[in-house]
Amino acid sequence: MVVNVGNAGHSESATNTGHLARTPYTTSDERIDSDAGTRGVAERYRDFSWREARGRSDAHEELSARISQDPEFCDLLSGSLPAGDKRQPNLLLAAVRYLDGPHAEQGPHGAAAYGRWREWTIRHWDEVRAVIMQRATQTNEPARCATLLPLLARLPRPLALLEVGASAGLCLHPDRYRYRYQQGYGDEGGAHGAGAVEVGAPGSPVVFGCRTEWPAEQLPERLPEIVWRAGIDLNPLDPVAVPDDLRWLRALVWPGDEERAALLSAAVEAVRAAPRPRIVRGDLIDELPALAAEAPPEATLVIFHSAVLTYLPPARREEFAHLVRSLLEGRAGGGHWISNEHHSVLPWITAPAPPSPHPEDELLLTLALDGRPVALTGPHGQSLHRLRGAEEAAGAARTTGS
Repeated sequence: MVVNVGNAGHSESATNTGHLARTPYTTSDERIDSDAGTRGVAERYRDFSWREARGRSDAHEELSARISQDPEFCDLLSGSLPAGDKRQPNLLLAAVRYLDGPHAEQGPHGAAAYGRWREWTIRHWDEVRAVIMQRATQTNEPARCATLLPLLARLPRPLALLEVGASAGLCLHPDRYRYRYQQGYGDEGGAHGAGAVEVGAPGSPVVFGCRTEWPAEQLPERLPEIVWRAGIDLNPLDPVAVPDDLRWLRALVWPGDEERAALLSAAVEAVRAAPRPRIVRGDLIDELPALAAEAPPEATLVIFHSAVLTYLPPARREEFAHLVRSLLEGRAGGGHWISNEHHSVLPWITAPAPPSPHPEDELLLTLALDGRPVALTGPHGQSLHRLRGAEEAAGAARTTGS
């Protein structure tokens, strides 16, 4: 099918999307848009297929690879989408899934299947483009609460939680979920079976599994007491009140990861009856001081974020880190900073050695308390590897409360 893209150009500028779906350890999008034309789009999809989708989603790996070899389709993308975030492969693939396009769950298999996907996408391009321009590739990964909980449970109670890059705010409710910690880091059997430690809200509709070698006696025995919750996001979502927001979040879950999509829906059900946290729309640095000032003075303020800083330029990351330290130091009673980011975006944190040779190692995030690394974590909360010094850092937090 011939694609006429001669009059397809538009003038919208790229949008800063805040908390995004793309894995935080990837740098492809940061360097590919120097070539904003068809060749740059093709390179971006080729890079996405090789660096991000390979080994994680067969459907997205094949589909993005085929797009990268389709100059006519790449010409459509470069001619009708503004350079920047709106050309993220994840955004296009999610938009087609959101609209119930062909092969929405399993993806194409072979040239004929790709041809059907391509024909449908071109035929519905106005709808696909509208979703791309309206939405952002922001996710909310509530399963990361399994890796945050061991730290939160050790901090002086009660807690006031402030999440930067809150998206739908699901990570602001760690006390609404149950957790099953399977002893034995790197166990491919998952977080089920013998040796598991289970903790959390009784009767919760969701249980997050997490592999760990963290000593059972040092895992949380009870949930933290939380008296205040707030967050900041450039484009906050509300999957409880807006079904389309949940539909979009589910579309962003990659094909072949149906369990993760089911856990997302279950987490939404778990928080449905909870009071809505205060979510401020805006820039994380601009809005943080005023929002932090609203936290009740008798509570321990915890500013936290997961896979967010990678979307800031280096200078803004440094500015953010300085701001967080200043806010906590200037607060009566102090507070704590929990970061869960890839070490490459945290220049003030020494890169930790991986626990063992494992295909997942390059994807791991570094969990840090007040700038001190305490664990390596799976990007979807599926694993927690305790680092040397973790107990000392947590002990200092309990003792000082600052």
